[in-house]
Formats: sequence, C-alpha cells, structure tokens
Amino acid sequence: MGNNRATGKHYEEIAAKYLEQSGYVIQKRNYRSPWGEIDLIARKDELLVFVEVKYRHTGSFGEPGEAVSLQKQRKISRAALWYYAGNGYEQSVPCRFDVIGVRGDDGVEHLENAFEFQMEGTSF
Repeated sequence: MGNNRATGKHYEEIAAKYLEQSGYVIQKRNYRSPWGEIDLIARKDELLVFVEVKYRHTGSFGEPGEAVSLQKQRKISRAALWYYAGNGYEQSVPCRFDVIGVRGDDGVEHLENAFEFQMEGTSF
C-alpha cells in the first residue's frame, strides 16, 4: 500500500466486510465530528457499535486493541455523543465500543466491548 490513507481504507474495508458477514449493518464509515473520528459505526438489532480499526503487520508491536489509548478512547466517546445528538438517537439506545484488529495476512480479531465510555478528565 502506498500511503497511510489508502492502507487505512483497505483495512477498514476488511473490517466492514467482516461485520456485515457477522450480521451488522454499516451506518457510517470514517465519521468525523469536532471531537474526533470513528472508523466504523454499525448497528446490530437495536445496538449501535462504534468501531476503531487497527492494523498490525505483525504481532511484534503488541495486539491491535492495545493501540487504543485512553486519549483515543475519550475522542471516540465524545464523537459518539456527537453522533447520537446529530442523528436523533435517544440516550436509551444502547451502544458498545469495539476494536477490530486486522493483521498483515488479513486475519481479523474482533474485540467486543473493548473499552467503556470515557469522559473523565476531558472538557468540551
């Protein structure tokens, strides 16, 4: 892959196909808010799932899920709030934060409930 954007798009496409094959419906790709970006937003039944996609060529730099720092979790959480508000979702609609790791061989690891909603220590 030539550049980071093309590489990211390729692995996000692998993650989206994996989710669709697992019964999820992709709502948004690369959702941008003033607070950050969410790679994929999907629905499965009544559940909204906010997905961070991580790529690792090999396992030598740790697992993909380990690459989602607390700061990144906070950005995703704030962006999720923005998505809720901007798309008419009530707070009663359940959500989950997942990480999908894609390896160099296109193997997929789906970590459901990879982290909890994070707002402590942040300001709007």
